[in-house]
Amino acid sequence: MLGKDLLKTIITDNQLRAIPKTWKRTLKIPLDSGKIITLAGVRRSGKTYHLFNLLNELKKLGLSKEQILYMNFEDERFLLETNELNLILQSYQELYPQLDLRKCYFFFDEIQEVKGWEKFISRLYSTVTKNIFITGSNATLLSKEIATALRGRTITFEVFTLSFREFISIVSPTINRNSSQGQAKLINLFEQFMHQGGFPELLKQNDELKEKILQEYFNTMVLRDLIERYHISQASILKYFCKRAVGNSASEFSVHKIYNELKSQGYRVGKDALYSYQEYVEAIYLMRFISKYSSSTLKSEMSQKKSYVIDQGLGAALDYKFSQDKGRLLETTVALELLKQDKQISYAQNGSECDFVVIEKGHVVQAIQVTLDLTNPSTREREIKGLVQACQNFNLKSGTILTFDQTEQLDNENIQIKVLPVWKYFLS
Repeated sequence: MLGKDLLKTIITDNQLRAIPKTWKRTLKIPLDSGKIITLAGVRRSGKTYHLFNLLNELKKLGLSKEQILYMNFEDERFLLETNELNLILQSYQELYPQLDLRKCYFFFDEIQEVKGWEKFISRLYSTVTKNIFITGSNATLLSKEIATALRGRTITFEVFTLSFREFISIVSPTINRNSSQGQAKLINLFEQFMHQGGFPELLKQNDELKEKILQEYFNTMVLRDLIERYHISQASILKYFCKRAVGNSASEFSVHKIYNELKSQGYRVGKDALYSYQEYVEAIYLMRFISKYSSSTLKSEMSQKKSYVIDQGLGAALDYKFSQDKGRLLETTVALELLKQDKQISYAQNGSECDFVVIEKGHVVQAIQVTLDLTNPSTREREIKGLVQACQNFNLKSGTILTFDQTEQLDNENIQIKVLPVWKYFLS
């Protein structure tokens, strides 16, 4: 049992600790929504630093440090059981009996580490304060418990690793995007971003350590978020599945193919277990699976999925072939940039394939093709054909082809096509 004295020490330590310097992110999180604010996303993507940004904002608004309660449930001193969560509130009230708790702000970081947290949060919201902010690294756990216990009392924001725009604002905030020198530097920085990815911690690290750090992120996800949380006994099979999923990024994903690979190597595992693994790797934000577009929700859900690792740098650190495949790295980067812009995306396939269609209110509003370049005649023909067909199918007058560094304007079968470098498109 965790005693009140230790809890008071943790509360006070957190209030006295200097808030680390934070980078401005594009995701805007309200302070006064009257809802429980949930930040969910992959480990090390910056959820905690979003909370620190909010703490800084509150201090600028004049709140005292005593009015802010911040608890990180990954602190090794926490060994709370469900029925002990209320000790946090009791300890806080005993420390500051004069405070009006309705005007206080509560921040609970990685709260999914404590079983039964949802009932505590629900009661806190109903009886104490509306100013509650929580983070977690498991989508399924959070979404299930929020849906059943919090019932519309929360707003969830998904936190991704840095976007390219955020990356540039940090590493080269004064770059002149219109000068030849500035554009040359942007191309170089985009290639770095395409291989390194956007985990914030990497920006401060030496190049020789970055790959090791990313591999350690992966090992933590497998051990803590998968093996321990889902009680998986076949650890070697799980790790193989995860690495295959990551290495498959920007390709159609097949559980059946992985099942046959394992079977041929003498491993015994059921397909149902592998399908569960697919759900788990998406639940912990290791992968995203994109459906083929259909006006029928059921057909879309049942379609063959394309997979994308949650960060292209993580994928490159875990799979050598993927790290050398600039075409798939580029497509993965585009998929993630679209998701970071809160776009709903699918891929289109009707004879020819279009890499991405952007959906708003059930309708396709944009078609995007991704290719390293269009210099090869057969590549050019294939990419244009897939884009034009998608535009015609969805009654679009224009489409976009994103390349590594190529600009062009085309007109094909009355479809206006813009060819743009990815770095320019996502900075515009």
